[in-house]
Amino acid sequence: METVIEQDENGDYLVRIGHSPDPDDAFMFHAMTNGKFDTPGYKFVHELQDIETLNHRAMNQELEVSAVSIHAFPEISKHYSLMNCGASMGEGYGPMVVCKSGVSMEDAKNSVIAVPGLKTSAYLGLRLAWGDVNVAVVPFDEIIPRILDGTYLSGLIIHEGQLTYVEHDLNVLIDIGKWWNSITDNYPMPLGGNVVRKDLGEKMMKDITLYTKMSIEYAIQNPEEALEFAKKWGRGIDDDTNKKFVSMYVNDRTIDYRQDGRDSIKLFLQEGQKIGLIDQEFDTSNIEFIGAV
Repeated sequence: METVIEQDENGDYLVRIGHSPDPDDAFMFHAMTNGKFDTPGYKFVHELQDIETLNHRAMNQELEVSAVSIHAFPEISKHYSLMNCGASMGEGYGPMVVCKSGVSMEDAKNSVIAVPGLKTSAYLGLRLAWGDVNVAVVPFDEIIPRILDGTYLSGLIIHEGQLTYVEHDLNVLIDIGKWWNSITDNYPMPLGGNVVRKDLGEKMMKDITLYTKMSIEYAIQNPEEALEFAKKWGRGIDDDTNKKFVSMYVNDRTIDYRQDGRDSIKLFLQEGQKIGLIDQEFDTSNIEFIGAV
């Protein structure tokens, strides 16, 4: 049964897109939320929140479209499908555990590690790499400051922290994206994806996925314009860092996961099932990717 969705005064469907205030997400959604191309019958508006909040909002089926952590997807899969576009995947890089000089891997493993959320893909990756560890959930943009002030010996960093940690003379204990790449068949590490709510019906799901893909393609073809828009959400990072971060997570893979990307997601979740962080009943072999050819 299809749901009733709000319409504006012109009769266009109002589609809310939840995404994080990160330059890569803003870069991807810039065109479709700012009228850079026609989207007949639809008006897209974005709502910006951190990824852990978006994960939980998706569990409550609040938004028509949302960025989510791949780790969280099994819990929302009854109500949402993954788009085949909009991937954030680490191509031999990804979330990192960082620390001050003098802290060893064993020191970190035996202390409390600051993490950005228990439903983030970074956390699942950490558990796959290091097993059971003691953690404390800390807002992602406070993790580096809490390491620097001594609250935590180490922390799991995501987003632009993967670039800015060097400014604080922190050391990398493990790059989980590189680790995942090394233990798989050179698979990219799954981090985030875009989902669309199933009760919108097949036609709307396909339409919205197509417009999302067009928005990503527009941004890649018009990078300076999209980067200028994305800079608003960069939390004060400089232009070069902003550009580098966007290029890490918006590329041809973002337009299409490709088969190895889809296989990597399935394997990532299967490995999560083995350690009890993903529901054993979730059928990884039956994941639908809207728009996949």
